[in-house]
Amino acid sequence: MLEPGGPSAGEALLLWWGMFTGATLVLLAVTGLWLWASTRRAPAVSERQAKRIGQRWLVGGGLVLPFAAIGTLLVFGIPAGQRMMPGPGAPGEVMRIEVTGHQWWWDVFYPDSGIRLRDQIHIPVGEPVDIVLTSADVVHSFWVPRLAGKLDALPGRSHVLRLQADEAGEFAGLCAEFCGLHHAHMQFSVTAHPAADFIAWLDSTARGAGEVLPAAQEGKPHD
Repeated sequence: MLEPGGPSAGEALLLWWGMFTGATLVLLAVTGLWLWASTRRAPAVSERQAKRIGQRWLVGGGLVLPFAAIGTLLVFGIPAGQRMMPGPGAPGEVMRIEVTGHQWWWDVFYPDSGIRLRDQIHIPVGEPVDIVLTSADVVHSFWVPRLAGKLDALPGRSHVLRLQADEAGEFAGLCAEFCGLHHAHMQFSVTAHPAADFIAWLDSTARGAGEVLPAAQEGKPHD
């Protein structure tokens, strides 16, 4: 995720660096206050003054700081999350790929061409692709760290995540939600092809390649 290969992953990286920077500043401030308090001799104050000082720290550290931190995160996080989702547009403008999570594999279907794959996704470079996610059993989480953020695949519901690769190559993906005994084996790959190569792959695969393994093997982990 620290080496984004697409715009959605770039949004996630900026948000991550912002959170990391904020958390570091808070850690330094708290550490500095702790060192200051541990080495400073407390002045003599009345009980009333001590109570007032304690209330100020309680309000500042317990209310103002958390609200400011969460508010700042929402101000930047919500727009970033929206930019990772499909935007408005006419149907058919963006290629859609239907991905269904199983224990413990991914069923990948291209509705426009009838191609069905297992644990493999192929996309063109530089073009947005909508991944329509659902689950056949339990909650899974679809994540390609270098291309986009995580999105849950839920039984009986469909969610859409937009992927776009800015460079050709193979990107590793995984299920980021514990989903059972062989969860660690639930990995997949996203291969980004230059436009001409993707069309050639699509044509050749649609003529007979790319079939899901038999249903009898669905419950088996990868070799």
